[in-house]
Amino acid sequence: MEQRYNIFKASPGAYKAMSGLEQYLHSCGLEEGLLHLVKLRVSQINGCAFCLDMHWKDLRALGETEQRLYSLDAWRECPYYTDRERAALGWAEALTKITEGHAPDAVYDEARQHFNEKDLADLTLAITTINAWNRFAISARTAPGTYQPAKRRELVAQ
Repeated sequence: MEQRYNIFKASPGAYKAMSGLEQYLHSCGLEEGLLHLVKLRVSQINGCAFCLDMHWKDLRALGETEQRLYSLDAWRECPYYTDRERAALGWAEALTKITEGHAPDAVYDEARQHFNEKDLADLTLAITTINAWNRFAISARTAPGTYQPAKRRELVAQ
């Protein structure tokens, strides 16, 4: 598949706006590993090859295990995720598949057990932002494989 165009060279202001959201998310207080796990799951749902490649590599750079990454598609059936991660993944799926239930109260109530209002608002922003990144990358047919994480880091225990 050939890339259609570079959306961010075509519209630098769009890239700057999206980068501003990412800057905020990296300083909002949510765990970096949790943010990337949510971004990877949303990218799986949306089928965004570029973002799958990116967030898989970011999570590996943080020290995430292959077992948890391979099982992410089936997170409900696997014992490898914390209750907080499960709540975040459930919220991510509900917001990404918004036409399938419009963020049900039960999913929200589960998320609120693990996230205060600020954290839930920030998590919602992260989910919204990765959905937008996915749509940019998919529409432009951005090719996967070239992304490299900044540096190897160890995942902080959650």
